[in-house]
Amino acid sequence: MYTMVVMAPVIHHLHIFASHSVTSEPLETAALLAVFGILSLIAVLSNRAADRVGIPAVLLLLVLGMLAGPQGFAGIHFQNFHFAFRLGTVALILILFEGGLTTPPAAVKAVLLPASLLATVGVALTAVIIALAGHVMGLNWPEAMLIGAVVSSTDAAAVFSVLHAGRLRIKPRLSRLLEVESCINDPMAAILTTMVIEILSHQHPAIGWLLLQVPIQLIVGGVVGAMLGLLARYILRRMPLPSTGLIPAFTLAMAILSYGSATILEGSGFLAVYATALFMDASSLPFRSGLLRVHSALAWLGQIGMFLMLGLLILPAQLAHVAGLGLGIAFVLALVARPVATAVCLLPLRFSIAETFYIGWCGLRGAVPIILATFPMMAHLPGAQRVFTIVFFVVVVNTLIPGATIRWMTRLLGFGQEEKPAPEAVLEINSARPLGGQLGSFFIEPAAAVCGAALRELEFPTGTSVMLIVRDNQLVAPRGDTVIQTGDHVYMFFQPQDKALIDLLFGRPEDSGYA
Repeated sequence: MYTMVVMAPVIHHLHIFASHSVTSEPLETAALLAVFGILSLIAVLSNRAADRVGIPAVLLLLVLGMLAGPQGFAGIHFQNFHFAFRLGTVALILILFEGGLTTPPAAVKAVLLPASLLATVGVALTAVIIALAGHVMGLNWPEAMLIGAVVSSTDAAAVFSVLHAGRLRIKPRLSRLLEVESCINDPMAAILTTMVIEILSHQHPAIGWLLLQVPIQLIVGGVVGAMLGLLARYILRRMPLPSTGLIPAFTLAMAILSYGSATILEGSGFLAVYATALFMDASSLPFRSGLLRVHSALAWLGQIGMFLMLGLLILPAQLAHVAGLGLGIAFVLALVARPVATAVCLLPLRFSIAETFYIGWCGLRGAVPIILATFPMMAHLPGAQRVFTIVFFVVVVNTLIPGATIRWMTRLLGFGQEEKPAPEAVLEINSARPLGGQLGSFFIEPAAAVCGAALRELEFPTGTSVMLIVRDNQLVAPRGDTVIQTGDHVYMFFQPQDKALIDLLFGRPEDSGYA
């Protein structure tokens, strides 16, 4: 009720100034921005509650956007699919770049082969199964083929949203595989969608050439991203910028440049963005912790804006007309197509049955399928609106099954890992120039070698010092008689060559960043 009271004058302005006159334009723009601000605040404040009950943030944002549409409380009429495509692209760039910055490069090497198989063979097989199922359910072949191609790939925004949720921690091997797959499977889905559209438009595409575009796009995107990432790392480490505020501006510019360059060169722009961030190797960059915070905020802003906008594109009344087909395709996708495609790709690579089932269950759909569903709309194909509505319905159901059950499935199969509690305070050193030492945070477990010892009893290498201890909600100044206790967060300054010894004494460092 309070939300409706706050939004009432805003909605009033939206209706009064709908004439688009010169004098009304500023007020209409202000009203739209106010609505977006209010919806964003609702999404942010509701995220904690949604995480507790296991509802993915994607679903919350989509529903909020849909309810703000012409048939909802705000009455916003938005059907600009070209603008939605452009804004969705920008948002995905922000999300993928942040994901690359937080992924250790070594972790990607270990999952590159299975991720590549899932991103190519898995996507194609999923598209075929969905197309066949859709035709059996009553769709004509053009609609069935379009829907199969559009929903064939997983979505990076949805995968990162769920896997990075506050209470979910999956074993690194599985989470990295799911993340990398979601970042590199867009080219295959986009090519399949384009191929189907050209066939239905009575063009005669060279199917062999289109299929050859998959490896070409992956290779070009990966190479462009790697080159720009290495260049960015060199510049940031060897040519320090005069202000720390310019560092995230520089990295954001590199992300946009990598997408544009790779796309112009017929490569995968999204893969290039991820590779650029990956090859920057954020752990070696100056101002790392501040850089990650800025890009995390940008990724969340992109995710909120994109899913709210995509929700505006759909009318609730349209969903009722395709509910049966949407439910049927969504269940086939979650229970048949994705698991079968995953098994075909992973079982030969000696993944266990449980791991294969889990990866198949975590095939989340989100923004990418909805954005791909705008392609038939922009091509003005017959039945494009129906296809878009069915795809939207499939994505919404997919956020519940399997999206809302991933946490339960993780516990059931034993693929979760215990999360260390976050410290009440964080010590950081932010510098625009690379520093000689490292600052690391260590959570003290009972098995740690230093647990129960006074600082004066410990022999540290030259140039090593305990800088701060965070104990519960207290900051403890380290002294010689200070005893390190279980549950402490200890901040150490040390030289890079002594890291192995420090890890041996204190345990695995927390991901609090290094100076």
